[in-house]
Order: sequence, then structure tokens, then C-alpha cells
Amino acid sequence: MSRRPVHLHSSVPARAARARAAGASLLAFLALAACGGADVAPAAEAVTAIPVRIATPEFRRDLPAIVLTGPLGAKEEVPLAFKIGGVVTRVAVEVGDQVTENAVLAELSLAEIDGQVLAAREGLAKARRDLARAEKLYADSVVTLSQLEDARTQRDVAEAQATAAEFNRQYAVIRAPATGTVLRRQLEAGQLVGAGMPVLVLRTDRKGLVLRAAAPDRDAVRIREGEAAAVEFDAFPGERFRGSIERIGVAANPMTGTYEVEVAVEPARGRRLVSGLIGRATLRPRAASPLPFIPAEALLEVSGSAATVFVLDADGATVRRRAVRVAFLDGASAAIADGLDAAARVVTAGATRVADGTKVTVVTGTPASPSAPERAP
Repeated sequence: MSRRPVHLHSSVPARAARARAAGASLLAFLALAACGGADVAPAAEAVTAIPVRIATPEFRRDLPAIVLTGPLGAKEEVPLAFKIGGVVTRVAVEVGDQVTENAVLAELSLAEIDGQVLAAREGLAKARRDLARAEKLYADSVVTLSQLEDARTQRDVAEAQATAAEFNRQYAVIRAPATGTVLRRQLEAGQLVGAGMPVLVLRTDRKGLVLRAAAPDRDAVRIREGEAAAVEFDAFPGERFRGSIERIGVAANPMTGTYEVEVAVEPARGRRLVSGLIGRATLRPRAASPLPFIPAEALLEVSGSAATVFVLDADGATVRRRAVRVAFLDGASAAIADGLDAAARVVTAGATRVADGTKVTVVTGTPASPSAPERAP
């Protein structure tokens, strides 16, 4: 069998020719790309402006509301007691009774005190007789000057004792110091009471009603006497009573660290405000100078009082990042302490989708419902 000879030299030139052709094609492509790449490369994608909404700062003097809670009571609630101890013979009032000034509220048995008054009067009469006799004897040089002075001293002591007994006799009866209402009664007829022990508490009408509340130091320093307050009571839902700050404590309670604040409350027609009602007084302090308020949704990267906002550039189409310092939050608004001026236009809706230098388009009109998802551009 004969074999066909293999001609190796004939395949080598063919492969070389194909390699040369491929190289030529690559060089031609590179040359074309170098000379006219803009013609063959795909066109750059157009930059899309992000739709945003903006808000202009509103300058106000409003500060965060202060809410004080406490019981209602009379400005003047007087605890009443007997000057001396004794047995109670009569109690003329009950809790809740309205009384007039100088009305008799309770009395002690006067048997003992009347005896003391009588003894003091008789002692005074004797001291006066002794002094008169000593003066005559001194004029006749029968008694010495020292004896005469002793008689005068005895007379003065007797007068003081008689005055004290009369005074105690007067305060064996409790009388109303002013027109008011009996709040508490802690005695009964026949009861033995001690001197100075409070047995009745009278709420007078002389100085009106006050809400007594405890304010922390951060609020106490912002409250001013005379500031108006709106007072509400759970007993009268939906109703507001006019009030004003009457007194602010000058020292903190050592147990709680709070300051007592008294809010004077004006009674409303047809409403009986009784002591013990729990009320809430709401105050709206005012800042010394106006602060810029912006929607709270404009704040980004909040850390303590530091935050970031985006403001619209002068060209109206670019936003810039700006650092601000937040004074406080008030509901859906934020008061800015530093970093914004009156001309700033702050990005609200869409602020989370932009960066420094981002191109934007300002959307006007009614914002979409918060429940509706925000569409991507």
C-alpha cells in the first residue's frame, strides 16, 4: 500500500497568513478607535435631575411648650388652732361650709381660762393697792426707795399677767380670719386638744386659686412671672381656664431637685373649682430673638444637636450640604440655632436621595400623601 506523503511546509505559510490578517485587523480597529472613538463609542447617558421639594425657614420666637402638673388649691389655706389647750365644747362648722369673716368656728370650755383671768385681775388689783400704800409711806419716809421700786415692779408684773390671761381668753375661741370655705375639720365636741394643734383648715377667698406644680431646673429657668398659661382639668374635659405664673421658687426642693411654681387660675362662670383637682398648665415661652423653623424631615445625619440639611444653590438647580445646629424639636418642626439664614431654601421631600452638588428640579404643588410610596425618577 502506498502512502501519501505529508507536506508540512504547505501548512506553515497558511497559518502565518491568517495570523498576519488578524493582526492587521486589530491594528486597524485600534487606529480607528484612536482617531474616531467618539463615533464608535456609545453616547453618554444624560444626567437626570432629582425632583425635590423645598421650604423657606419661618422665623418665630416660640420655644418648646412647658407643661406643669399639680393640685389646685387656694393661694391662702390657713390652719387654725386654739392658743391654749382645753376641752372642746362646741364645733360650729362642717367640712365644705362657707363662712364669713369673724364667724365663730369652735370654742373651748372657758371654766379654766376664766378662773385664770379672774386670778390675774385680782392680783393686778392687789399690786396696785400695794404700790399706792408704798408711795404714801415713802413720802413719810417710812419705806425706802428700794421698797417703793419693788412695789412698782410687782404692779408691772401683775399687769402683764392680766394681759396674757385676757389674750388667752380671747383665743379660746376660733374665729374665721376671712371669708372662705372649711377644708378640713379635725376635732369634735368633748375632745381634749393641745395648744397650737391645728384642728381646722380654712380656704380663704382673699388671694384666689393657684395650681401648685414642680418644675425641673431646665424649665424653671425659662419661666417668667406674669406669663400666661392655659390650664386644663380632667374633671372638665375639653375646657380651658385662663392662668398666669404667680410665683417661682427661688430654691430647689432638696428631696426632688425641683422648683415649686404657682399658677394663678381664674374661675370660670358656672364651674366650681374645688381644692385637690389635678390640673395641667401649658406655657408657651418666647425666645429673646426669632429662630428659624424648618420641617423636621429636612434634617439628616442628626447627632445630638448637630445635623445636616441640603439647601438649594443660587442657580436653583443644585443642592449643597450644610451643617446646622438644632435648638429643639417642636412637633413636625425643628428650630435651628445656627447654620441657616432667612434666604436659605431647604430641601424637604427628596433630601435622602441627594448629595452635595446633585442636580435637582424643584417640585411645586400639593405634596403626595405620606402613605403613598415615593416614585423613583
